[in-house]
Formats: sequence, C-alpha cells, structure tokens
Amino acid sequence: MLQGLFEIKKNIMIATDIWQMDLHSDKKIDLKPGQFVEIKLDGFYLRRPISVACADKNNLTIIYKVVGKGTKVLSEMQEGKLDILYDLGNGYDLSLSGDRPLLIGGGVGVPPLYYLAKQLVKLDKIVTVILGFNKKEEIFYEEEFKELGCEVIVCTVDGSYGIKGFVTAPMKNLNYSYFYTCGPLPMLKAVYDVSNTEGQFSFEERMGCGYGVCMGCTTKVKGGYKRICKEGPVLNKEEILWED
Repeated sequence: MLQGLFEIKKNIMIATDIWQMDLHSDKKIDLKPGQFVEIKLDGFYLRRPISVACADKNNLTIIYKVVGKGTKVLSEMQEGKLDILYDLGNGYDLSLSGDRPLLIGGGVGVPPLYYLAKQLVKLDKIVTVILGFNKKEEIFYEEEFKELGCEVIVCTVDGSYGIKGFVTAPMKNLNYSYFYTCGPLPMLKAVYDVSNTEGQFSFEERMGCGYGVCMGCTTKVKGGYKRICKEGPVLNKEEILWED
C-alpha cells in the first residue's frame, strides 16, 4: 500500500452518471490492471474505493459512477489535490491469458478491463471485449477499446444499442482461450455458469479500510476465507463459492 497526493487534471461526465477523472502525481505510478485506489474526501469518514482505468508513469485515470453523497462530491471537484491510497488489491494475472483472451465488463466494471486490455495488446494477444450496459445512454469506452485494436461487442438490456440482452449471450458463440471479468454480482455468476474456460473474476464489495485490517470484506472461498480488498478483488474461477 502506498499513499500520495494527486492533482486533479480533468473531471468530466462521459455517460449518464459516469465520470472520468484524470490525476497527476509527482511520483511514478506502477499499478497492475485490476488493482484499485482509496480516495479521501473531506467530511467523510471512510475513503471511497475506485477501480483504476489506466496508470501511466505519473498519471492515473479513474472512472466512477455517482451513486451517493461521496461520489457526488467527487464529481463536483474540478481542481485541487486528493489524498489517495494506491497499489491496493492483487490485480489480474496476465500470464494465464493464452492467445485469445476474452474480457467481459458490466457498467462500472468496465474501467479495470480497459487497463487490462492495454497490457494484453502490448503482449500481442488477440483481445475480444464484451461490454454490458442497461441502455445506450450508459455506454462508455466502446471507441477506446476499439482504438486499442480489440474486437468490441456491446450489449444493452433494453436493446437500445448493440445486442439486446446480457453479456452472456455473445459468449456462447466466441472462441477464447481464457477470460477476465468485472461487474455486478449477478453478472459474474451468469458468466461463471456459461464460461467454458478458466478465468478471473473481480468482485465488488463494501470495504471499510481497503487494505485488509478491518476484515469487513471477508468472503468464503474454497479452502478458507479471503479479504476482497487484500487477497482480492480478483479471484480465480476455481476457488469461487456462490451463495445459494
């Protein structure tokens, strides 16, 4: 775990209730895809955990959804510095991807997959991405993934754009060597059920401290327990237990 002050360089809305914030640090930032940060906001006791969409040298990009008072305050900040804990969580293991990895993201589960896609493309992998949203107005980063050279498939629940339905629909017709996914719990369970290879899942969980001390995000896995903020948020398919 590392801590530093990050200067806000840009903070814009990129879809309905979805914001992108670009930050700069005097220190070099070295984060793995799938790791997250914890942001301190004045007037709030707990930090806000946010996934990382990109980390490059001294620059950090986060994408977040305004869902409560904390993220509302964050969306209103156009300048200043933020106290951020970073290098949190275990991130994705790229060495298991094979030649044709599949990335499946839903809603605010999309951002960490963009950073992952950038790294996989650098390794000359053939990357396919499935992005799932409720409706057209919520879609973001479709073009950014395409610019990386990824094949991109977009699904919307209401059918207002792309394939109508859930992210699992196109999965059944794809040839992939391995998969990575991030999104809401029902989506992750559905991906687990239809997937035909091994893969890695990034879980969202309520966190107190964000670095494993409070034990508030402990979850049962095969063989014991893991803290989502410390040993997670990424878990391997073979160790996941689903509650009935």
